[in-house]
Amino acid sequence: MKLAEALARRTDTSRRIEQLRARIADNARYQEGEPPSENAAELLTEAEGALDELELLIRRINATNSATPLGNGTITDALARRDVLRLRHALVTNSANAAAGKNQQSYRQLRSELMYVSALTVRPLRERADNVARELREVDLQIQQANWTTDLIA
Repeated sequence: MKLAEALARRTDTSRRIEQLRARIADNARYQEGEPPSENAAELLTEAEGALDELELLIRRINATNSATPLGNGTITDALARRDVLRLRHALVTNSANAAAGKNQQSYRQLRSELMYVSALTVRPLRERADNVARELREVDLQIQQANWTTDLIA
């Protein structure tokens, strides 16, 4: 199985667990005289099995990510880089938006009222955000390529 397939299966299993959790909650108590629409004990057993499957998938995915070389490190290193790039992009973009006065009402009625002055220069921040976004796309592409070509560790 390829790493990408395992990632998709992990997502599906997580969704199934969440659906089972909701179904268990809906059927864990019922009104006397009316049977529940589903057997909560059977659903709980099914959810426990899905959790065991999820744990195994996560272990194998993590082992594969930490053992697979990618660029100057491993897939795990690239994932950490991608996460930080996402945070950095959000930080720089939000800073530029705040400096530009986006989502702020700053209209003056009289000339004697104080003006708002930006503490940051917007243009360099926008350029930096564009550069970070480009790097983020490149790292994400490398990760996706590796996911489709890497076999999952047993």
